[in-house]
Amino acid sequence: MNANLVVQPLEADFSFKAKAYSALREAIAKMNIYDVDEEIRLDERQLAADLGVSRTPIREAMARLENEGLVRTVPRRGIFVVRKSKREIIEIVHAWAALESMAARLITLHASDDEISSLRRIFSIFQNGQVAAHIDEYSEANLVFHQAVMEMAHSDVLKRLAENLFIHMRAIRHRTIGEDRRFERSIIDHMHIIEVLEERDTELAERLVRDHALNLAAHLERHADYLK
Repeated sequence: MNANLVVQPLEADFSFKAKAYSALREAIAKMNIYDVDEEIRLDERQLAADLGVSRTPIREAMARLENEGLVRTVPRRGIFVVRKSKREIIEIVHAWAALESMAARLITLHASDDEISSLRRIFSIFQNGQVAAHIDEYSEANLVFHQAVMEMAHSDVLKRLAENLFIHMRAIRHRTIGEDRRFERSIIDHMHIIEVLEERDTELAERLVRDHALNLAAHLERHADYLK
């Protein structure tokens, strides 16, 4: 995955308006939008050709995405993927810390043993110092872990609140995982969190998950000068 928008032609048996929106939103969610320094411009004409539709559903989808704060229109320049400032990203991480720590609390109270143990499988290939040798794969596993924690809380409200935040959380985690060898601390944190979830230590699980996110915020504060 990279900072290019990747879409596939739409099937004709779906509403083009809804399908174009879903395809574009998913593509933006998968972009590594903080891996490049230049702005990411979206070309309506090219997207219409890539999706195999007219420009009308593309415009309608863009309007909806702009309302959600995922793209912005700049007069006479075009449409750009929204990238947050350093301060905004840190605020997003703080909000994520609150949501994910509550998700951890709910997991200890309501998730099944099998659900919690499934978190271990996410990192099964990264034991015995294998993270550094597979940093790209670990980056993806890291994202899967945090998504799984939110899913496992079984709270539609938490999931909905986290959805837009995750687009930026995903991208900034991908950018920062290799900085200052953060992956070494990350795998330790994750395994400790899983152990505490398995023990159903509600208060400690909530604190560890919150601290894990806040450590990312502290790292960004110190090192993320590449964010405007």
